[in-house]
Amino acid sequence: MTRIGRIGLLAPSSNTTIEPEFYRALPPDVTLHTARLYLTQIATDSIENVVRDLETQACNLASADVDVIVLGATAPSLIKGVGYDREVIQRIEKATGKRATTASTALLEALHHVDAKKIVLGSAFDDKVNGIARNFLEANGFQVLDAQGLGLVDNLVVGRLDASTARDLARRIDRPDAQAIALACTNWKSMEVIDALEQELGKPVISTTQACIWAALRIIGRTEGIPGYGRLLRELAPA
Repeated sequence: MTRIGRIGLLAPSSNTTIEPEFYRALPPDVTLHTARLYLTQIATDSIENVVRDLETQACNLASADVDVIVLGATAPSLIKGVGYDREVIQRIEKATGKRATTASTALLEALHHVDAKKIVLGSAFDDKVNGIARNFLEANGFQVLDAQGLGLVDNLVVGRLDASTARDLARRIDRPDAQAIALACTNWKSMEVIDALEQELGKPVISTTQACIWAALRIIGRTEGIPGYGRLLRELAPA
């Protein structure tokens, strides 16, 4: 019997977008299994509290014998600055014995993978959280030429946005000297517009959900490219 790959996803409780985007992109023989961490507002105090139940929910996923556990939450995995994403990974791996990654870790690795050092950042976040995300990227060695957010705090509102909002913001923040465009927030629809944006703008577009899928597949050893969601997944390569 062929072994089915299993991805365990830790999603914010009010997130309504990341799972559908995962489902559409994953190969038929890779399944998604989700646990939820309480979050309704993308505000600093709420973001910091997301990981209170991290070990409990991660162990619930581990009981399904998943191959990897992904914290599919961007701001909660970078809220305390450089290195915090690695601390979160260590907590998950220590509690479960499973390999793990986070949305912000996956974003960093994806940007390195496409050899982008100068980037622009678009997000659904307000100025404060967007600034924290910018500082995190800069502390990890990237030059952020511009960073703009949609100014939203209510996560349900973010989940109701059309993907055209990601497309329009990406166009607005793009600069000729930017080597890639990063789109941050796993509850913000974006994957369906990545291919067209890359063709139009002539550079990689990396969303945090796309990067989560990419990183998880690499960790479980998948190498077959997935068309329709940008260069990152189309040219999937082993970790």
